[in-house]
Amino acid sequence: MAKGETLTAQRLRGVSSGVIWLVLALIGAALFFHEGVGALLTAWATPEYSHGPIIPLLSGVLLLRELKDVPVQSGAVNRAPGVALLIAAVAFATVGKLAQIDDVVAYATILWVGALLLISFGWKQGKHFWPAVLHLVYMLPLPGVFYYKLSTFLQGVSSELGVWMLQGLSVPVFLEGNIIELDTIKLHVAEACSGLRYLFPILSFSYVFAVLYRGPRWHRAVLLIAAAPITVLMNAVRIAIAGLLVKHWGADHLEGFSHFFEGWVIFMSCVVLLMLLAWALLWLRRDRVPFFEAFDLTTDGMWEQVKRINLIEPSRALMLAALVTLAGAAIWQIRPEPVSESVEREPFALFPREIGGWSGADMGRYDPAVEQSLAADDYVRINYVRDGITPTVEFFAAFYADQTKGGTHSPEICLPSAGWEIARIERVDLAPQVGFSQRFNVNRALIQKGEARMLAYYWFEQHGRHVAWDFEAKMMLFWDGLTMGRTDGALVRLITPIGAAETEAEAEARLSDMFVQSVRVLPRFVPVAEAFTPIFVE
Repeated sequence: MAKGETLTAQRLRGVSSGVIWLVLALIGAALFFHEGVGALLTAWATPEYSHGPIIPLLSGVLLLRELKDVPVQSGAVNRAPGVALLIAAVAFATVGKLAQIDDVVAYATILWVGALLLISFGWKQGKHFWPAVLHLVYMLPLPGVFYYKLSTFLQGVSSELGVWMLQGLSVPVFLEGNIIELDTIKLHVAEACSGLRYLFPILSFSYVFAVLYRGPRWHRAVLLIAAAPITVLMNAVRIAIAGLLVKHWGADHLEGFSHFFEGWVIFMSCVVLLMLLAWALLWLRRDRVPFFEAFDLTTDGMWEQVKRINLIEPSRALMLAALVTLAGAAIWQIRPEPVSESVEREPFALFPREIGGWSGADMGRYDPAVEQSLAADDYVRINYVRDGITPTVEFFAAFYADQTKGGTHSPEICLPSAGWEIARIERVDLAPQVGFSQRFNVNRALIQKGEARMLAYYWFEQHGRHVAWDFEAKMMLFWDGLTMGRTDGALVRLITPIGAAETEAEAEARLSDMFVQSVRVLPRFVPVAEAFTPIFVE
């Protein structure tokens, strides 16, 4: 025992060979996972993920806190689970690198961190550090399709709740789609609910809050789950206060309030509500622990835990972790560049204005704010007419040269922003209806605003595939990036009003005709992969 203690003391005073191998493993990871690190840095520059740099630091604190309860061990330990997780992390990252999707590499980095802890401490001790590793998830950007759907849902809930509060206070307010009408002011839900961008740091805070809480597990679960409802509630309150401002002091005060009542004001308000919830939970406990004693906030002995890094043994598994990542980074640099299919396309500016008896007129560019949100490399908006009586059909297409840097998102999100509500939406195969020999999947949506109604077709073009489901489009993007080296694609939408005196079937006949005419020429502007044959080519 004394000999073991002497060895431990010696290793604490100097730099062990285990630390050298750990540093080599970290260098190898930085090189091999550099695309993922770049994706994180890019995401952290946005307001939604600006909390990202703090997450690794908080995870480090959680790890040191767990280490205090883990005694120093020596001798043989089971490092096999760590090696298995290391191989999985490297394989997952390699797939992401081959598919040219940097976010996948970022996700694999979290697996690598978990693998390194299991290798360093062994399974028996390392498995207790999962809270610190899991917390790293909060620094990752959500896949775009999940982010847009989640934010749209939460914005809708916040706006409905805020409007309900205002109506209870006898403030005249009306919600139409994603537009809140306050007197003469029209407030877009995206603007009214900008405080939702702080949902992710609040979720991270509630996670740490729940981990540090000393109490029943169901108390911790309540504290963790409560973050999202509290954030939505605070945004609803924000909307209600904005309505009161407009009613009593006019719209001139709204902009100043909007800038003030967001950011840290929203964040700190949510933190206070979480603390009040924790205080309420303490009242349900029989022991009635004082508030600050209910949380493990002590920092005693933290530096001693930091110094335990010298106790890391130069195990074969740790050496393997260093060599695998260093070799992987070297192989990736010297590998032959993959041969990707060339993407040659005509710009949308050349899209025909005369097509199949239809005459088109340019609808102009979107305003800069909309273009920034659209983030397309090329897009077109043309309003087609067939005669002076038949209602028009609007054709819209947006092309993205690299969908891994944002890319398309569903009109399910965009349409409500103009005040339109989706009354009905279904995925259909138009091939039998229009006489195509191949499947052609689209979304068929009926939208309305007041008494006005419109019928829309929209779909995602993925190298010759016609995809209606946005999740499927993302999977196709991943597969094509891996097999073809292509990550381009497009969103296509056709929309026509339903006249007061016409049926939905009559409007659809008009929309179907324009659909057939437009897809004949579409491959010139949205390139089809060599493995797929376009239905029509002109």
